[in-house]
Amino acid sequence: MVFNISSIETSSNGVWQGDNPLDYAFPLLIVQTTLILMLSRFLAFLLKSLREPKVIAEILGGVLLGPSILGRNKQYLHRLFPSWSTPILESMASIGLLFFLFLVGLELDLSSIRRSGRRAFGIAAAGISLPFFCGIGVSFALRQTVDGADKIGYGQFLLFIGVALSITAFPVLARILAELKLLTTEVGQLTMAAAAFNDIAAWILLALAVALAGDGDSGGHKSPLISIWVLLSGATFVAFMLVFIGPAMKWVACRCSLQNDMVDEAYICLTLAGVLVFGLITDLIGIHSIFGAFVFGLTIPKGGEFADRLIERIEDFVTGLLLPLYFASSGLKTDVTKIQGAKAWGLLAMVISTASVGKIVGTLAVAMMFRMPLRESLTLGVLMNTKGLVELIVLNIGKEKKVLNDEMFAILVLMALFTTFITTPTVMVIYKPARGIPIRMHRKLRDLTSIQDELRVLACVHGLGNVPSLISLIELIRGSTKKSLIKLFVMHLVELTERSSSIIMVLRARRNGFPFFNGMRRGKCYDRVVGAFQAYSQLGRVRVRPTKAISALSTMHEDIGHVAEDKRVTMIILPFHKRWRGEHNEIEESVGHSWRGVNQRIINNAPCSVAILVDRGFSSGSQTLGPTTISQQRVCVIFFGGPDDREALELGGRMAEHPTVKLTVIRFVEKDGKTSIDMMLQLSSTSKCGEHNYSFSTAEINHEREMELDELVVAEFQSKWDGTIEYFENVASNIVEGILTIGQSGDYDLIIVGKGRFPSTMVARLAERQVEHEELGPTGDILASSGDGVVSSILIIQQHDDLTHVEEAPVSKV
Repeated sequence: MVFNISSIETSSNGVWQGDNPLDYAFPLLIVQTTLILMLSRFLAFLLKSLREPKVIAEILGGVLLGPSILGRNKQYLHRLFPSWSTPILESMASIGLLFFLFLVGLELDLSSIRRSGRRAFGIAAAGISLPFFCGIGVSFALRQTVDGADKIGYGQFLLFIGVALSITAFPVLARILAELKLLTTEVGQLTMAAAAFNDIAAWILLALAVALAGDGDSGGHKSPLISIWVLLSGATFVAFMLVFIGPAMKWVACRCSLQNDMVDEAYICLTLAGVLVFGLITDLIGIHSIFGAFVFGLTIPKGGEFADRLIERIEDFVTGLLLPLYFASSGLKTDVTKIQGAKAWGLLAMVISTASVGKIVGTLAVAMMFRMPLRESLTLGVLMNTKGLVELIVLNIGKEKKVLNDEMFAILVLMALFTTFITTPTVMVIYKPARGIPIRMHRKLRDLTSIQDELRVLACVHGLGNVPSLISLIELIRGSTKKSLIKLFVMHLVELTERSSSIIMVLRARRNGFPFFNGMRRGKCYDRVVGAFQAYSQLGRVRVRPTKAISALSTMHEDIGHVAEDKRVTMIILPFHKRWRGEHNEIEESVGHSWRGVNQRIINNAPCSVAILVDRGFSSGSQTLGPTTISQQRVCVIFFGGPDDREALELGGRMAEHPTVKLTVIRFVEKDGKTSIDMMLQLSSTSKCGEHNYSFSTAEINHEREMELDELVVAEFQSKWDGTIEYFENVASNIVEGILTIGQSGDYDLIIVGKGRFPSTMVARLAERQVEHEELGPTGDILASSGDGVVSSILIIQQHDDLTHVEEAPVSKV
């Protein structure tokens, strides 16, 4: 169907009046946007396990929707992506690109680049010059081989090919480094500084290329004076922005600082309008509009409340909705079918190898000259070979200016895809930063020889909702105000996302690849979680040091384990992925199943004892923030036997020191008075047994010795706390019913149990029961399960010892 572009209407009258919405601009734009977002999100989900940046999925989505794959069906292509709709889709995508480049400029700190020194500058210079000169040879081959390439002015063609081969994608590289936990390591910081230099050089070369390009095939007939005027105007624009707009934006940022306790909406609106205005100015000059937005972003002071608020306002809409349209539109223009024959595919291989070898060898050589180790130098070269957004901008401008035809455009897009795709897996293979020497530490509570020993606890929180219950628990563990001392490390767990603010948080919260701890100063809390713990530390004898772990959930446990070793932590406390609130715990909240996986990985890999807190309103009612409380806390320890239960009893002993704690110990014993019965556990045959059966340790232990230890520990505990605590022995015929009775009674605010990795015979009987949360062990799962009427909060403890990392296996009872 042929359309007159001037006759296209915005919206239809509806299907009931005989209109096809796909023949109208706005309904078609909605369909195109929805299709692009759904496909790119689906591909991003598939590539997530490979830890690939989202840009790969978004470009692939465009390629799949375009003429290369689905677009071979001409009826589909003319109906969903007709030629008349292309300017509309690209205009919307260009608005997203404009604001995203503003965000990139907002993230790029020129002062940090100046501080990076000669190494970063030398590496960037080599990393951009060698591939650029290699591009000269590639351009010769392309002009001789690709049909129509010799009609383009040689200067413009050489410049575009050279820039396309030499660019490093600064935003994509930051995301890859954050994903690999390298962003704040020495290699990561050097890479980012060199990439920033590279980015600035790329913008200068791109401005030069656009100025010289003209209309591509007619660019050779354009007066050289026009290009000179364009370049001079561009330089004048940059000088004006840095000299006049920079100080003005600094004044605005000061007006919107925390000291003034306000961010005026007028300043936000004017700034966003400024992005459009300065983009328009550079477009009028003859340089692409994105250049003005990028330079404007550079002029805004970094790290303040004003910059944070700007990012908060626009990043989700831009990066989540508009920017994928730009990447997808690049894929839609990519017609892989234009690459035909062995000669064309040979050109693709030549372009990829030339770009990669030039970038990696140039970077490697200069890094070695600066006496960097070979492995780090090679890693630096691979990282600098990342392509992405700026690469696509160059290629799209080249296609608009008719410097690149369809075949060359497809070759260079595939080159960008391939080089970015291989970055993450290659770096994972060749480089792993040194993690330091393990430090001698108290790995479990029983390692502390006396109550006077400092107890180091690492407490993890998902957000403010976990803070009250955690403070309550720490206050009880603190014990006597005169004797015991706790050092509390608080780690706020934050998932790493594609958002720009997430990358900025990584830069603020990590040092040398790991979370670092800042001392808390009055009035300098960086979030409300830290503020709550600061208030508590001023009331009690607990020293608190906060940090943030910003990481992909699949590797979050590595951060927690490293901090636990580095800070010589005795116990890690984790929040359960569910919590209950309301007068009768009728409202269940969950942070998501993926956070349950984080807990499971920590339990399996922790270098010390681990406790999981199931919160059922532990902070309400009798909760306290300090030693001046007069409310009583009722704590119960359920004891079956085994290392985990002994650790639970040890923690209960520390709590018994606290003047407000009433401790009860309930020990389950065999009905007939026997201490053991003959029983064997066998491995489960279920394919997904880890989710449907409890896992017990496969290590061989001396059961008689374990039972002797249980008796000894209980006897010592009774002797030490005689008259202070209550001790009962429960002879239960039905173990599940006995446990649930304790949880449902409402007699206790907190119940402490062991996980039971080395189960007693009574706990082993529970191996075949239906499992809901296998990571909590049988006793903890019974008390944490939904719908059983348990009202007490639960603390499940796993003791660390030399057998902790022996393989555990799901089992069933015989």
